[in-house]
Amino acid sequence: MTAAKREVDFTQGRIFPKLLLFVLPILATNLLQMFYNAADMMVVSLSKEANAVGAIGTTSSFIHLIVNVFIGFSVGANVVVARHIGANDKEKTQRAVHTSLIMALIFGVAGAAIGIAVSRPILQAMGNTGSLLNLAVTYTYIYFAGVPFLALTNYLISIFRAKGDAKTPLIVLSIAGIVNVGLNLFFVVVIKFSVEGVAIATSLANVLSFVILLVKLRRDKDFTTFSFRKLKIERKAFGDIVKIGLPAAIQGALFSLSNMLIQSSIVTVNNLLCPTGSDYQPVVNGSAASANIEGFVYTSMNAVYQGVITFTSQNMGARKVKRVKPILYNGFLLNTIIGLTMSGLVLLFKNPLLSLYGVKAGVEGSLESLAMQAATTRMWFICAPYFLCGLMEVCTGVLRGLGRSFTSTVIALVGSCLLRVVWLWTIFPFKQTLETIFICYPITWILTMLTAFFVIQVLIKKLIKQGDWK
Repeated sequence: MTAAKREVDFTQGRIFPKLLLFVLPILATNLLQMFYNAADMMVVSLSKEANAVGAIGTTSSFIHLIVNVFIGFSVGANVVVARHIGANDKEKTQRAVHTSLIMALIFGVAGAAIGIAVSRPILQAMGNTGSLLNLAVTYTYIYFAGVPFLALTNYLISIFRAKGDAKTPLIVLSIAGIVNVGLNLFFVVVIKFSVEGVAIATSLANVLSFVILLVKLRRDKDFTTFSFRKLKIERKAFGDIVKIGLPAAIQGALFSLSNMLIQSSIVTVNNLLCPTGSDYQPVVNGSAASANIEGFVYTSMNAVYQGVITFTSQNMGARKVKRVKPILYNGFLLNTIIGLTMSGLVLLFKNPLLSLYGVKAGVEGSLESLAMQAATTRMWFICAPYFLCGLMEVCTGVLRGLGRSFTSTVIALVGSCLLRVVWLWTIFPFKQTLETIFICYPITWILTMLTAFFVIQVLIKKLIKQGDWK
């Protein structure tokens, strides 16, 4: 394969235009993946179950705890494949591609089994009771049954992005997204299912995405061409992927644990504000709706994170470390533009957006007004300054592209995860309000970003002094 067959070469030329063109399809792809869950919550609000939206919302941090493990390893696959492409090494690229797909299958099956086994006790420990608990458990059981296909889809997307092809995942997930929405409406509106209907629709959409992406990768005639005969775990490729992916997987899992603690704190506030025995849980439902909406902002900025990982990895493979700082700064600029734009749109249209989830203004003191207040509070404290989270992730993405995944994980865990847990254990008990919970987010984003930025400067300076870098 010649250099022209690499799809896009990120090791030369102006960075911002290439980063923008690469990020935009990823952004659209991420939004489509986010729309899967949003469509679940929007459509399920049409069912007769009062707590259907809240039930799905309470499962998100637990589901991410399991799912983030294999997503973390897919980051490792992205870095390793991109680095071998940057070094123009076809054989090593092939080994990494086929090894990563076997890893995806193994982790996906393991994740499904673990998720199904521990769903009820974990969700119960988070404070869910009654119909909220039963609905949440039903949703997670069906969702985890489709996790192996979700894992394979994420790894395939990482492979396409590693070679500079962000358009194929966009097209495939567009098709799957349309199917997902159609199935949601069919199961909930026609068949009269509730959370089980949207869970089935999401799982079937993941199966479709996997099949189409695998067929496309098999037909591509380049470094990443897939062949069933080459499916095996190659020790060196496995080790490289684990070295980069394991810290990312641990980080994702521990972040989810901290988010589970936060979700439990939200349930505590709900129980303090609501009448005992109330069927409707307004604070839980309002926060869940807002969290789902803010997810669109996060996933938009996450496209920049994915972009800087690929850019940094290819340049490290080509031994062009001096291009890493410009990648970092261009990532900052693009993330700020995207983050502020998306947050502004959400805040501007918050009322109609929240109404899609069944959260609407009500009479002062009513359960409906509590739900709206909870959603609005979360938006102002988390969604408004969300671009700071994006800046933090740009730094962690550059560190992973530099091959310092463990360093990135330690900084993120201490600066964000650990500090949030300490905050909830020390500050929240004295003032049990949503404001106390949500303010810890922007504080930890700033601290983590500044620490990671400093470490990147030191690492680049050290690498340049070591020798053979362009």
